[in-house]
Amino acid sequence: MTHYFISDLHLQGNRPAMSEGFFGLLDRLKDAETLYILGDFFEVWIGDDYTDALVERIQTSLKALADQGVKIFFMHGNRDFLMGDVFANACGAEMLAEGTVITVGDQQALLMHGDSLCTRDVAYMNMRQLFRNPEWQADLLSKSIEERLAIGQQVRSESKAGQQMKADDIMDVTPEEVDKVMDDAKVNLLIHGHTHRPATHDWECNGQKRQRIVLGDWGDDHGWLVRWDEGSSPVLEKFGF
Repeated sequence: MTHYFISDLHLQGNRPAMSEGFFGLLDRLKDAETLYILGDFFEVWIGDDYTDALVERIQTSLKALADQGVKIFFMHGNRDFLMGDVFANACGAEMLAEGTVITVGDQQALLMHGDSLCTRDVAYMNMRQLFRNPEWQADLLSKSIEERLAIGQQVRSESKAGQQMKADDIMDVTPEEVDKVMDDAKVNLLIHGHTHRPATHDWECNGQKRQRIVLGDWGDDHGWLVRWDEGSSPVLEKFGF
C-alpha cells in the first residue's frame, strides 16, 4: 500500500483550478492506505462553524475517500490553526499533532508543518505563539463569522507585507533546529511543508545519514506530493493538472 503526503494547498474559493486539481488527485488515490495533509490546507480557516460550497464539497469528497478505507489525517498549519475535530470528523479524518512520528515498513518519519523550524524569523515565532494560545483562539472563535473573516484577511495582508521585507534565509528552516527535533524524535527522516521550497535534502549528523523532504505549495496548474510505498523510500513528486 502507498502513503501520500501533501501540504500548503491554500485552498480558496476564488482559485477554482487549484481546488479542481485537489479533487482530481483524490480520484487517483486508488492505491492509498493513508493521506496526510500537513497544514495550510486552506488559505484561511476561521473556525469549524464556517462553511461554503467549497468546504462542503471537500468534506463530501474526503469522506467518500475515507469510506473506501483510506485513513486521512490533518495537521495544523499557520493558516488553519483553528481547524478542529468537527471539520475533521465531517471529512472522515483525524487531527494529527505536530511532531508525530509514523512508521512505514521498517522506517520511521517525523511529520511537521514546518513553521516551528523557522526560528530565525523572531517576529513570526512570536506571532505563532500567540496564535497557538488556547485563550486567544477561544476569544477569536467567540466573534461573529463576519468579524473573523475580516480579521483573517487583515492578518493575511500584514503577513504578505512583512514577508517582502525579510531575507530569504530568515524564512527558511534553521538547520540546528532541524537536527534538534530529529534528535528528540530519534528519527533520521523528516517530512514537512510551510517554506514553499520543495526539495529533498540529504546530510550527515553525528555519523548518521539524514533526510529532510520539503513539500511544495500548490499552484493553479500543479501540485506537490510525497509518495511512500512500503518497502521503498519516500519520493517527492510534482504533478500537473
